[in-house]
Amino acid sequence: MFDDLTTSALEVAVSGLSARQRAIADNISNINTPDYHAKRVSFEQSLQAAINAGNPAAATIATQTSLEPTEANGNNVNLDEETVSITDTGLKYQTSVEALTAKFQLLKTSIGNV
Repeated sequence: MFDDLTTSALEVAVSGLSARQRAIADNISNINTPDYHAKRVSFEQSLQAAINAGNPAAATIATQTSLEPTEANGNNVNLDEETVSITDTGLKYQTSVEALTAKFQLLKTSIGNV
């Protein structure tokens, strides 16, 4: 009942964005940790391919270690990048959750009118 293409895609997007938020939080909390390498979460291309194939649930959420150059202490977390990324990710997360809420509200309204 809740496994239509749009709902499935939004669920994967919310999961991917949530994983990205956790990775960014880890990055920021380890900004002064020697030899710490930032984490990057990707899922958008996989989600797009899975949507095109008609099965958004098949999308994968991948977390990789950043290969960006490091500072003298071996750490490569860039606070400016992380700040922009957490803002962007938060807005996308909020939009995705609101879209899911609207879909469920529409379903609730439809069921109530049966």
